[in-house]
Amino acid sequence: MITNGSSSDKESKPDPEKREPSDRRRRPTPILSQFTLMGRRQFLRRKEDRSKGGYVDRYGSGLLLLLLVLLSLNIFDAIFTIFILDCGGREVNPIMGALIAYCGEQFWIWKFLMVAVAVLFLCLHSQFPRVKRALWALTMIYGGVILYQVYLILFRIPAAHS
Repeated sequence: MITNGSSSDKESKPDPEKREPSDRRRRPTPILSQFTLMGRRQFLRRKEDRSKGGYVDRYGSGLLLLLLVLLSLNIFDAIFTIFILDCGGREVNPIMGALIAYCGEQFWIWKFLMVAVAVLFLCLHSQFPRVKRALWALTMIYGGVILYQVYLILFRIPAAHS
């Protein structure tokens, strides 16, 4: 009998049919699992997976930076809104207007919590193509709102006379 390889060759090549039955790669990574904080999956490797989207265990520093910018813009929006309202301006967002009417100047706590929960949701779904684009779009829109508020503060609010 002639063999093409030695027994050591057979031992070094894994048999694809002898996978562990608990191999988690057989099913997609869930949104939250035992691996969420300690897992190693940081990105979707396959082009097909990236086009469909999915969940990962760990998120990149670029996403962290983008989410921190979004939360910072939210804080600036609240500060500038309070200042503009104190100078006689009005809130044009009907949801925030109702929140301000109900909570007064403490509205910023609820505003921050609502945006933080939304940012957490977007973070968990950040590997889906539409969510990635939405995160960038939201950040740009929020940046535009902040620039508009700065314009209002600098050029539209009358200076206080001493």
